[in-house]
Amino acid sequence: MTHDYQPEPPAAPADAADSRAVSLSRRGFIQGAGVASLAAASLASPTAAAKAAPADGTPEQIHLTWGEDPSSSVVISWASPAQAVNPRVIVKAQSATGLVIHAIQRSYTDGLSGQTVFTCHAKLDRLASDSTFHYSVTADNDRNAREPFTAAFRTAPKGRAPFRWTSYGDLATPITTWVLSSPQSRHAVAAVERFEPLFHLLNGDLCYANLNPTAQPAVWADFGHNVQASAAYRPWMPCPGNHEIEFHNGTHGFDSYLTRYSLPHNGTPFPGLWYRFKVGSALFISLSADDVVYQDSGAFVAGPAPLQPVASTGNAPIKPGTSLYVNGYSGGVQTRWLEQTLSEASQDDSIDWIIVQMHQDALSSSKTGNGCDKGIRETWLPLFDRYGVDLVLCGHDHDYERSWPVRGCNHHVGRDAITGATVDTCQPQPVITTEPADGEFDTSRGTIHFILGGGGTGNPLDTYGVDPANGLPQAKVITKANRPIPSVTAGTFTKPGADALEDAIWSARRDTDTGYGVAVFDLDPGAPGGKTSITIRYYHAPGADRVATPNYELFETVLLAKDRRA
Repeated sequence: MTHDYQPEPPAAPADAADSRAVSLSRRGFIQGAGVASLAAASLASPTAAAKAAPADGTPEQIHLTWGEDPSSSVVISWASPAQAVNPRVIVKAQSATGLVIHAIQRSYTDGLSGQTVFTCHAKLDRLASDSTFHYSVTADNDRNAREPFTAAFRTAPKGRAPFRWTSYGDLATPITTWVLSSPQSRHAVAAVERFEPLFHLLNGDLCYANLNPTAQPAVWADFGHNVQASAAYRPWMPCPGNHEIEFHNGTHGFDSYLTRYSLPHNGTPFPGLWYRFKVGSALFISLSADDVVYQDSGAFVAGPAPLQPVASTGNAPIKPGTSLYVNGYSGGVQTRWLEQTLSEASQDDSIDWIIVQMHQDALSSSKTGNGCDKGIRETWLPLFDRYGVDLVLCGHDHDYERSWPVRGCNHHVGRDAITGATVDTCQPQPVITTEPADGEFDTSRGTIHFILGGGGTGNPLDTYGVDPANGLPQAKVITKANRPIPSVTAGTFTKPGADALEDAIWSARRDTDTGYGVAVFDLDPGAPGGKTSITIRYYHAPGADRVATPNYELFETVLLAKDRRA
């Protein structure tokens, strides 16, 4: 969701793992430590470093992500109040002696507040698949060194195997001082733990720090503290959303995001912004949709006062009417990478399912939200059709919506939102518009899109468009850049909403009761010569639009099934 800057004052700042585990040889583990261990070997001696840097290096905001191969590689990441001295992870399987993996440190200085943020990342490679590992995180200047933070995680299975994942986007923080934060955010994290997935997909707009520009690092910290209750025990795999784009934090505004997360490398000059990983027979692709969307929805100063970075940054005031619009930032590199990745997947008989996550939406009929973006429809939907993408999981609009399977599009059936003139919105074409007789959607015939924007944001958007002419679902579509324009108040600026409308013939189900929920996916690989399936259960939180609640109830179940590949 897009919002103008309204600076806010800074705010005051359990789980049992599966008991199955296999031991890992010391030689194999040390080989697996790889670059991380070698990089850390050049640190000053612990005694000398501790004397030189007595500041607080206590690990906090601990979270996991997959490495390149989730069956054998996990990255443990964290932040610390000050630079850590000799940051490290002690990790072991149940029957193995603990081994030390040194962390690589990253930092950035926030371009508005001048605060420096310190993070650490320890990559664990050559782990046994489908196994539990216990770990502790510490440093020489860890104030909890006698009882360091300890948790456990499980690696992914290797080959075709059943597994579960969960997903939602637009989480925010539980600290209501921050713009768009809500107490529901804490319940949303607990909901992930309730379902005990192997991993969680977080579909962008993680914490909305850029809506709190004078305190961006503090918002990120509150987000990190909140998600640690789940993300320290299972990987949380994010994608960047428009609210991860921040003024003066990198060329394209993503430094806060990229400093905190260590993600599978994509082999391009834009590491961390898009990536792929494979679990069992499913390929997961995470994209950065701000590269292709028309909507201008990143950092924005509405005015009337300029946004003033602190003097220590050396950055000039940011004038009212300024936005950070990054459309096309990769110069086509991401789309070429996507096509190559999909092409390779289409020829890989070990892959039955292709799941894409991104933040913005190609199919959304939210009335009060952003709506659909033609940029995604033009650039990526043809690739999804060509290579048989099964599922697309998004956030951005803070609600729940499921599409029918779609393939191809209808041209010149939209209309200008003001004049009514015909507009080409590239309206997605559903291949069916009724529930299948056997209860199974065959996604080899078309891609199903889900809007899962109900993490914990303080602005639920579960009001949907209706065409007054026929009473059918209606969608807004953004077909051109909505750059800032002067508003009715002198010295202030606004950004227009969607410029076109279309009948949402592709919309299958919408949740009008609440904007909050979590989707749970259970993949069954099936047997050779038979079918493979994914059962999707969406749980919503009735009443959460009014009062935060820990109660998540089943809203609907959707079954996908298709022939397993040879």
